[in-house]
Amino acid sequence: MIRQRYRPSYRPLAGVAAAAGLILAVAACSSGSSSGGSASAGGKVTVSIDCAPPAAQQPVQHKEWIEDIAIFEKANPNITINSVYNYPCDAVPATFTAMLRAGTETNLYYAYFTDLPQILLAGQAANITKYVNTTTVPLLNDIAPSSMKADEAGSTLYGLPTSNYTQGLIYNRKLFSEAGLNPDQPPTTWAQVETDATAIAKLGNGIEGWGDYSAGNNGGWHFSSYMDALGGSTVNNSGAAPTANFNNADGTAILTALHTLRFTDKAMSPTQGLAWGTLQQQFAAGKLGMYIGAPDDIYNVIVPTDKGNLSDIGMGALPSLTGTPAGSLSGGNSFMFSPKDTPAQIAAGVKWLNFEDLTPGVGQFNFQRQKADGFTVGFPEPQLFDGASGTKVNQLRTQYATIPVSQYTSYVNAQEKGDGEPTDAQAVYKTLDPVMLAVLTEPSVDIPALLKTASANVNTILANSGA
Repeated sequence: MIRQRYRPSYRPLAGVAAAAGLILAVAACSSGSSSGGSASAGGKVTVSIDCAPPAAQQPVQHKEWIEDIAIFEKANPNITINSVYNYPCDAVPATFTAMLRAGTETNLYYAYFTDLPQILLAGQAANITKYVNTTTVPLLNDIAPSSMKADEAGSTLYGLPTSNYTQGLIYNRKLFSEAGLNPDQPPTTWAQVETDATAIAKLGNGIEGWGDYSAGNNGGWHFSSYMDALGGSTVNNSGAAPTANFNNADGTAILTALHTLRFTDKAMSPTQGLAWGTLQQQFAAGKLGMYIGAPDDIYNVIVPTDKGNLSDIGMGALPSLTGTPAGSLSGGNSFMFSPKDTPAQIAAGVKWLNFEDLTPGVGQFNFQRQKADGFTVGFPEPQLFDGASGTKVNQLRTQYATIPVSQYTSYVNAQEKGDGEPTDAQAVYKTLDPVMLAVLTEPSVDIPALLKTASANVNTILANSGA
């Protein structure tokens, strides 16, 4: 049974996107904490935190949470953690927006990386910049830069990341073996993808070598990650205003590779217009050789929901032209600080997050305890740290693993750099869905024309967004 200690969370299709310029414009409105909710006499302080695991729905997670609070409060007798139990803790967009508008958030509250613009527009973020340094968060400089950036507007920090993800190549080791391929050597270039996908498709019996999305904003989502892997970006934010950045050699290479897979190699299904969930089902049924996704596709969907065989699944780096991915679309979640927090509450909250979420071997990284409590250990997510800290976390994860971690070595070793999501992500993805659909359904598609039209449409969207 797959049971995770934490659920790395991302919301690829429900995030609230806003222009970078608008974020900076409103940041000053949320740049400080108010004087309300001061600490009680004797220097004691209480900090409320939402998204704690409830005993009824998550009994073992709840047990570990209570244990961690006890350890933390014993070491910090002046701090009391007040847990608010939410399940499921998914920051449902409508509920999250209502909370922000009402200003009813806890002292520390859970948010997705894509939520910062909305949070700042609502004025519901405290500036925690001066509270976060290598004394209060010793491994601060090893936290993945893209994860830290998700909590920043300009030079101001509003939260701390607690989980993250990048995408990689999810592949069926059993089908690789049946096709005469080495299951320990997943493809790293688009040329190798073509060779391997074609070999897998020749197995017949409805088996496809490669799968992709082209509906529900998911096609544009995947296209953006492919662009990141090639070292490009769907949207360029380096100028005075963001602009479309895919009507170029990178965009052409990606679409050409997909079109070739579909019509020349016949390594993809003739049924296209697929949205999220369909590839996972095909993969679990043993009918799909490869597609791209994050590790939690495996332990949240393919195995527990779609009943895939864990031993058949491997994961490698995103395909690129060179064999080394330059980056990946990325996301995750953080804990933000309410503007009502006092300085004492902010300091205490930072201390708690450092203990619970940012220290190898402790809290969410206490893999020894997780194994003893019957959790699945070994999936390579989150990868919150780079450098020596990242190595230490992965060593601990491997030491206490309950799954064959060697099947994910290629993905872990790639150390993909998270690039976040493009400006106005959902609108950009939606505009790119028809491009992906055309490439996967039209034998004589005009790729340059597709890219030219889509680029113009994205530029219109970006210009009207106020970016």
